[in-house]
Amino acid sequence: MVGVDVEYAAGLARKRVVAGVVFRAGDGRVLLVEPSYKVNWEIPGGAVEADESPWDGAARELREELGWERGIGRLLVVDHVHTYEGRPEAIVFVFDGGVLSDAEVGELTFPDGEIVSAGFYDPAETRSLVKPLLADRVEVALTAAKDGSVWYCENGKPVRTS
Repeated sequence: MVGVDVEYAAGLARKRVVAGVVFRAGDGRVLLVEPSYKVNWEIPGGAVEADESPWDGAARELREELGWERGIGRLLVVDHVHTYEGRPEAIVFVFDGGVLSDAEVGELTFPDGEIVSAGFYDPAETRSLVKPLLADRVEVALTAAKDGSVWYCENGKPVRTS
């Protein structure tokens, strides 16, 4: 019988995995959500649970936070975030949510109470509402959504391989 060496497996590094979704308006504004539990705004999404894929985690977060059963688009960004502010390092996946109308955003509900409000914000407003790391990641995601690319980042900054 071939099995996993439990002691070896227990010693492997662990990383947080986070998945978010970038929705945008036709004019380029970004959908941000206001959490009830912290000051900085976010894009919809959150921590991926054990044995859950980033794709499924993003879909679950949309259901929990916004009451949405929506399809999620393609991968835009993978970001390795180093340890900071007492948080362990993380791998962040950002998926494309597509384009929404103001009316669709106006109909949002917040079933689990984790989110207080949501709205579209232009890039300058986004930078003032979210942490700089997320603002950088959102800018890269918007570029990827526009030109069909996928980006690898470290701490929100694109990594160039050439």
